[in-house]
Amino acid sequence: MSQSQDFFDKPETVKWILRGLYILCALLVILDFVVHRHTEHPWEGMVGFYPIYGFVGCVVLVLVAKLMRRGLMRSEDYYQAGDKEVGRADH
Repeated sequence: MSQSQDFFDKPETVKWILRGLYILCALLVILDFVVHRHTEHPWEGMVGFYPIYGFVGCVVLVLVAKLMRRGLMRSEDYYQAGDKEVGRADH
């Protein structure tokens, strides 16, 4: 019995998408040397400022999410434990 594969389940498709993204990233890095920007802050004039800024922003988001997880995380049966107390566990 064969299962149908969706668009992103095919390894060839994922490989082509990743290649396209790599080419797009390389093109954007090359354009960073050519395109003149009207910058407000002196750091914006650095080559590769925006990719570095984006990367640092993503890392900060992940670290903040890990910290938030400590306070917000509940056990796997958090909601089931509440149902048992009320008497709705049999539904």
